[in-house]
Amino acid sequence: MSEIIIIDTNIIVSALISNNQKILREIFNPNLKFVSPKFVIVELFKHSAKIQKATKLSNDEILELLSTLINRIKFYDESLVSVGSWTEAFRLCREIDLKDTPYVALTLELNAKLWTKDDVLKRGLKKRGFTLFHQA
Repeated sequence: MSEIIIIDTNIIVSALISNNQKILREIFNPNLKFVSPKFVIVELFKHSAKIQKATKLSNDEILELLSTLINRIKFYDESLVSVGSWTEAFRLCREIDLKDTPYVALTLELNAKLWTKDDVLKRGLKKRGFTLFHQA
């Protein structure tokens, strides 16, 4: 059975901007299943100018790589996450960054591991007893 990894927007952005081979190898590891809340698509569009400016890839190359990455991720409808998982995620994230609540809620809901490059989030969650992190 594949391990379920909740993938944060910043991992996808890092893969696009730096063409980071370590991240790309991990994303294409057949033993891992990647899931993300649907709103990650909105986040990617929000950061599209930053991605375009920071990368050495052409717009077509970015879109091709993004398409390949998106095909490895199952997008989960946030409305399917239980109230209990949302409540606990809110409690964990409220003093760190509420924008990360959907990722934490989905991690709790699916008993998965969270993959993020957000060190402030990681430290804050660890202080609150959350340890479900993916180490790539």
